[in-house]
Amino acid sequence: MKLSIRPDNLVVDIEKGGSLLEGVRSAGINLASSCGGKGTCGKCKVELVTGNLETKASMKKLGANEVLSCQSFFTDGDVTINIPNDGRRLSGHKVLINEISLPNPFGLEPLFRRVVLRLPEPSLDNNIDDLSRLLVELKREIGIEDIYFSLEMMQKLPRVLREGNWTVTVGLALLSCTEGGCGINGCRTEIIELEPGEVQGAYYGLAVDIGTTTVKVNLVDLTTGETVASGGEYNLQQRYGDDVINRIVYSTDEKDGLNRLQQAALTSINNLVQKMLSEQKIKEEHIYTCVVAGNTTMVHLFLGIPANNIRLEPYIPAASLPYPVKSRYLGLAMNPNGFIYTLPAVGSYVGGDITSGVLATRLSSKERISLLIDIGTNGEMVLGNSDWQISCACSAGPCFEGGGIKYGMRAMDGAIDKVDIGPDYEITVNTINDKKPQGICGSGLIDIMSTFLKEEIIGRTGKFDKNIKNTRLRLGEEGWEFVLVWGKDTEHGNDIVILETDIDNVIRAKGAIFGAIRVLMKNVGMTFDNVSEILIAGGFGNSLNIKDAITIGMLPDVPLEKYRYVGNTSLKGAQMSLTSVRAFEEVKEMSKGMTYLDLSIGNDFMEEFVSALFLPHTDFTLFKSVAVN
Repeated sequence: MKLSIRPDNLVVDIEKGGSLLEGVRSAGINLASSCGGKGTCGKCKVELVTGNLETKASMKKLGANEVLSCQSFFTDGDVTINIPNDGRRLSGHKVLINEISLPNPFGLEPLFRRVVLRLPEPSLDNNIDDLSRLLVELKREIGIEDIYFSLEMMQKLPRVLREGNWTVTVGLALLSCTEGGCGINGCRTEIIELEPGEVQGAYYGLAVDIGTTTVKVNLVDLTTGETVASGGEYNLQQRYGDDVINRIVYSTDEKDGLNRLQQAALTSINNLVQKMLSEQKIKEEHIYTCVVAGNTTMVHLFLGIPANNIRLEPYIPAASLPYPVKSRYLGLAMNPNGFIYTLPAVGSYVGGDITSGVLATRLSSKERISLLIDIGTNGEMVLGNSDWQISCACSAGPCFEGGGIKYGMRAMDGAIDKVDIGPDYEITVNTINDKKPQGICGSGLIDIMSTFLKEEIIGRTGKFDKNIKNTRLRLGEEGWEFVLVWGKDTEHGNDIVILETDIDNVIRAKGAIFGAIRVLMKNVGMTFDNVSEILIAGGFGNSLNIKDAITIGMLPDVPLEKYRYVGNTSLKGAQMSLTSVRAFEEVKEMSKGMTYLDLSIGNDFMEEFVSALFLPHTDFTLFKSVAVN
């Protein structure tokens, strides 16, 4: 049987019993699927043009001829579908790589390095074995003596030494450090490369940020510490669910689910790496090491470690700092003998992406108190200075990534990220890359809510002012809605609206974030006056208008000069660790001393969350700069 997809004019072979969603993916089209294929989010709906499908579940809000692709299965005969270009496709995502420069105080001493040794030639008077000869010279030349030497390297050693006429290039990779920050010469090290003679040329490493939504990679020259190429794209795990909980459930409940999620993450990274290698004319085998930063669940799924206990009380990960893994066991696009390192987590929901961010911003090295906030599907934050750090995480939900919003979408071409309201409620929208409007991204939602609040289109509870006499405000099938863009001006021909239920979802998300910040402050007995700087990290944070976020009560009402965008600190910290053993050891030591505050314990968070379910807050004294009637 064949599946035809419009308007792409694609045709793929399909098998009876397979899902329409998998059929679409086999054609290279990634549809949004926030719920992980459970049939509850409605994001993967398509138009059935011709043919028959067996449907296991349906939604009340499906239009005529629409089906959920995750709940529709091939029976007999060919099928033709149409997928409108209205944001349900995952493509062209706006990805923040490393645009904001942060100081790097660490010297260049990467987790992998090469050294050239010139060994004395054996004789009847100097007849020690080849391995001892190599180890003696390593200790004499650079002080390394705690060496692991694999059987594979042992098998190569006699040939390599003699082919190189007793000159050999040795590749050394860090295994562990017992003293902390002593440098690779004093650490337990493995020889992962032996080549005859003196090998010239650069060698490379990968700094990787595995986010819930996107994957970012830097290709780094380890001889100089410079980034030679960067790339970012969707995390293909999204097809199995928007958030970590849905993915954990998929990995546990679905046959081969864990392996599918692992392969999706690896494919996401490998696609980026192979593209960069092709452009730079570099071979895979010249990449010898990789450092991965990601939240606790992402790291578990990347390594193929069961993550189900992360979501079950008492929320215990399998490992906060997994041991280095050789690439050959995962299939990453690099030298198979090279090591993959992950950065340490502090708890089930504060992972290596956050400890990496603390390293990158040097929060744990400053005397003044800083607050680091990374906002996405989860809101993760760290408060502290060089003496102490306390961290926590809250679930903000998927609305800032497009989930749970009628016309919500990722930061793709055509996403509305700003609105202006003129006389008689005339609205001008700005979209990413100036494309025709398709939907609303996360930063657009915050801008809309702030503007609506200031223009008194909504009140403090987020409800529309029903006294407004304008055709933009109307009662639709799903309740009260406000038209942002008329259908004649959109990419898909439908009016783009924002519902009261959409506004309620944003209020709950911002309430969770501000509530978590408040609990963090209360636990150390401080107010926002004690905080010298607030660091906003991540792709979403980088596009966030701070003033708008304060207006709706998501971020603290402090002078704007206290705020600073710090960009993709997860990737930056991974690169610092890749190029410096001392940085890698510092982030490990720092994570051991960081306090993890579990917001599910006690009533503090729930009380703060409920108090924040107003615009901007129930307590006006917390937002004195926000004028709300």
